[in-house]
Amino acid sequence: MKDGKLFAMFLNAGPRKNWNTHKMLEAARQGAEEAGAVTELVHLYDLDFKGCKSCFACKVKNAKTNGLCAMRDDLRPVLERTRQADVVVLGSPVFFNFATGVYREFLERFAFPVGSYIYDENGNSKKFRDKAIETASIFTMNNPKETMEEWNYPTLLGDNTKMLEIIFGASETLYVCNTYQFADYSRYDMTLFSEEDKRAWRDAHFQADLQSARDLGVRLVERAKTHM
Repeated sequence: MKDGKLFAMFLNAGPRKNWNTHKMLEAARQGAEEAGAVTELVHLYDLDFKGCKSCFACKVKNAKTNGLCAMRDDLRPVLERTRQADVVVLGSPVFFNFATGVYREFLERFAFPVGSYIYDENGNSKKFRDKAIETASIFTMNNPKETMEEWNYPTLLGDNTKMLEIIFGASETLYVCNTYQFADYSRYDMTLFSEEDKRAWRDAHFQADLQSARDLGVRLVERAKTHM
């Protein structure tokens, strides 16, 4: 919560601003605001931080971290704000079949301290959170949907969604395929993709993808209201 309203945090784990991933996050952010949430968007590439360094400060007996990574760097204040969020959406382009390293580094620092090695007799682990948090990932990629499925992206990338659901109680994934990669294709050596085909797909589908992202933002906030 923030200022008495639901708080939705959006994190861009892609290196480019005002491009596919950022635009999808902005559309999702717009949807969240329309649903009544206060929002914030952070560009993770602007920050100087690393992933988990396995210090286990968050797992020490009687630790006072309470679900917050103990490392102090540029990411720390972002994590402090993110832990207050009711909705958290991460966006990443797909590089070499996986989310960016920055996406993973953030996920390690954000999720690992919330989970624990404390399990009850029913096999349920203790979570250092007060309620379920609605989470989602938006993955943008050059591959068309058919290639994404052939290369098992729903499995490779879906493990992130599975972990977010386990740790925070809820998660979903939006895949945005066959994206337009360059502003000027003539500058680059490329025979794999056709600029004409890419432009035609973008013109026919990108607005629908943005609408899907906007709908995601609305949906997450509406579901978060049920946790209040």
